[in-house]
Amino acid sequence: MRLEKRSAVSRTAMVFAPIGAVLFTLAITALLVLWAGQPVTQTYALLLQGGFGSVFAWSETLTRAIPLMLTGLSAAVAFRARLFNIGAEGQLYAGALAAIAVGGMHGGTGFEVSSWILFPSMMAAAAVAGALLLLGPALMKAKLGVDEVVTTLLLNFIVLLGVSALLDGPMKDPSAMGWPQSVALQGDLELGKLIAQTRVHTGLLWAMALSVALWALLKHTVLGFEIRAVGANPRAAAFAGVGTTRTVVAVALLSGALAGLAGAIEVAGRTSYVTLDMSPGYGYSGIVIAMLAGLHPLGVMAASVFVAGVLVGADSMSRAVSVPTYIADVIVATSLISVLVAMLLAQYRVRWK
Repeated sequence: MRLEKRSAVSRTAMVFAPIGAVLFTLAITALLVLWAGQPVTQTYALLLQGGFGSVFAWSETLTRAIPLMLTGLSAAVAFRARLFNIGAEGQLYAGALAAIAVGGMHGGTGFEVSSWILFPSMMAAAAVAGALLLLGPALMKAKLGVDEVVTTLLLNFIVLLGVSALLDGPMKDPSAMGWPQSVALQGDLELGKLIAQTRVHTGLLWAMALSVALWALLKHTVLGFEIRAVGANPRAAAFAGVGTTRTVVAVALLSGALAGLAGAIEVAGRTSYVTLDMSPGYGYSGIVIAMLAGLHPLGVMAASVFVAGVLVGADSMSRAVSVPTYIADVIVATSLISVLVAMLLAQYRVRWK
C-alpha cells in the first residue's frame, strides 16, 4: 500500500472532509455512550441542548470559545509557516501575567493613570510577553535547526512553574486568604458584557475582528504570501527571494502575540486575576481548533464555537445521564485524528500493490 498525490485536489472534498470527520467522530463516540449503557440519541440531544439549547447555553459556549478562538488563530498562523507552536498554553499565561502586572500592580506610585492609557498598555504588554516567549524557539529553529515542538512544549512547564512561584510570591493577592492567586485587575479595565446577566463579554468581538484581520493579512498582503510560500516549500521560497528566517520570526511574533492576547482578554473579560487553573488547556485545544478549521482564520471561528459547545454541553449532559464529561475530550481528540486522515485522503489516493 502506498499513497499517491492527486493531480488535482477537489475544493469540495477539502470543504466536506472536516464535516465528514466530525460525523465519523460522533459515530465512534456513540459506541462509548452505548458501552456506558445510555441511549445515544438522548445523550447527543442533551449535549447539544447544554451547549446551544438556550440563551444561557449559548452565552457559556461563546464565553468558552473566546480564548479558544485566539489560541486557534495562534496555532493556525504558525502552522501555515511550518512553525509548529505547541507553546500557546505558556504564552497565554505569560500574557495574563503581563496584563496583571500593568493593570493590577501599578498602585502606590503616587499618581493615577487613566484607563485610556492603561488598557492599551495592558494589551500591548500581553502581546509582547507572548511574542517574546515564542521568539527564542523560532530563532533556535531558524538558526540552529532545533525542533520547535520540543522547545515550545517544554516552555509551557517552565512558564507554569514560574506562574506558581509568582502567585505565591510578589504577585500574590494579600486579601485572598492564602489562596494562590494574583492581585485583581482594576475594575475600569475589565471588558464589558455583550449580553446582560451572562458571562459573555466584548472579548468575543476582539477575537472575531482578529480572525478577519488575520485572514486579510494572509490573503491580501506580501507578508501573507511569504508565510504561505514558506509553509508550502521553504527551499523554493528561499530560492525565489523570500527571507525565510525573517518570515519565521514575523510569524513567531504574531502567533505568540495572539496567544498572549488570549490570556489578557481572559483576565479582563472573565476572571479578573490569574490562577494556576485559569486555563483548562486552551493552548492545546487551540491546535485541535486550527486543524479542524484547515488552518483557515475564518474557519477557526466556527471550529472554536463547535469545540466550546461540546465542552459546555458535556458538563450539562453528564448531570442528566451517567456519561462522564470526559466524553467531550474523546470527541475533540477523535475529531482531530479524523480530520487529519480526511484531509490526507482528500489530497492523496491509496494505491494497493
